[in-house]
Amino acid sequence: MDKNTEPAARPAARSFVALRHPGSRNYLIGAALAMMADSIEHVISYWMIFEKFHSPALGGFAVISHWAPFLLFSFHAGALADRYDPRRIIQLGMAMFMAVSAGWGFLFWTDTLEVWHAVVLLVIHGLAGVLWAPAAQLLIHDIVGQGQLQSAIRTMATSRTLGLLMGPAIGGAIMLSIGATAGILINVAFYLPLTLWLWKAPYGPAFGARREARPAAMRGFGDLAAAIRAITSIPMIATMTLLAGAAALIVGNAHQAQMPQFATDLGQGDAGLYYSMLLGANAAGALVAGIVLESRDLLPAKPKTAFILALLWAAAIGGFAVSTIYPLALGFLFMAGFLDLSFNSMARTLAQLHAPAALRGRAIGVYNMASLGLRAFSGVTVGLGGSLIGIHWSLAISAAVLMVVISTLFARAPRALPVEKN
Repeated sequence: MDKNTEPAARPAARSFVALRHPGSRNYLIGAALAMMADSIEHVISYWMIFEKFHSPALGGFAVISHWAPFLLFSFHAGALADRYDPRRIIQLGMAMFMAVSAGWGFLFWTDTLEVWHAVVLLVIHGLAGVLWAPAAQLLIHDIVGQGQLQSAIRTMATSRTLGLLMGPAIGGAIMLSIGATAGILINVAFYLPLTLWLWKAPYGPAFGARREARPAAMRGFGDLAAAIRAITSIPMIATMTLLAGAAALIVGNAHQAQMPQFATDLGQGDAGLYYSMLLGANAAGALVAGIVLESRDLLPAKPKTAFILALLWAAAIGGFAVSTIYPLALGFLFMAGFLDLSFNSMARTLAQLHAPAALRGRAIGVYNMASLGLRAFSGVTVGLGGSLIGIHWSLAISAAVLMVVISTLFARAPRALPVEKN
């Protein structure tokens, strides 16, 4: 057996398997800090945009601009990760994130922020994210191997969620203590640990199992279409991609950009503790899910389980949308976070485990195109729709529609999937 893959097959303790790998542990810590910086930027920039423009439409655009690059460029970003060193691609994404935080800081400091400035910075932020996502998944696969992949994906989602949880708390504290301008400039430093660690990290195609020749470049639409057909012809990948895509398209995370309005309607409209708690409740639920599921090795990846968890997630989002009592809204957000991590990490694991090795980056790109890229349209249904009928109704209707779609997919899924083995 190849020594690079031996740890993956070893029957070690089943709890937090990925954290027992030193390279995986270092990467996950750096990713958590980077995601925390991403979240801090959202907390500060969304609040400043809301305070200056009071525009639900701009809040909707924040969602669209963040996720549209995933729809348009995820497959190409995955192809880049297949052909080139994913460490360098991640570093490029980190450099773009740092530039955006610095740009916000300058505009806040000079009090010259205009709508078009916000539009440009939000788009660059989205492009940085699309570079990071496929390369991150491919690199963690290179680090831990096939046998520990489910644990690695779930732990990666948990580490990113830890960053999301810390981000609102730290972002809110920063705004209260030193102000938005200094806070978002300091935020640049949180991207540095991952960026610097990647320079010498001994992982990627030059070190492990992917030493084989790089896949051929896509030279036209025909090559792109052929690769997508090859990937989506695999039933498990197609089904999990449809599930994740439906959730992203109809609901996504559009309510996050509208959280200042939700906080105001719940009687907590100041940029303080209660606003930060609303932002952090979703992440707290996801963090608890990651810890509980990994500590007991619960909910092994099965397609039917993923559908049921997704259905419950949509119900929790709908409950939050119609809540008029702050503690109840907080509870629904916590439940939504728990279920979100559970079903998304499971669907991603199933799709990635069935991906051909030679097309793994492209397969991750296709999945990201659906699970992340289609979130751009949730900015239309929830954000722009909210400007017409109110964000509570737009989110509640979107959640109800999603439940119908998931139920339909669930009814059809068993005919498309292989028999599950225990």
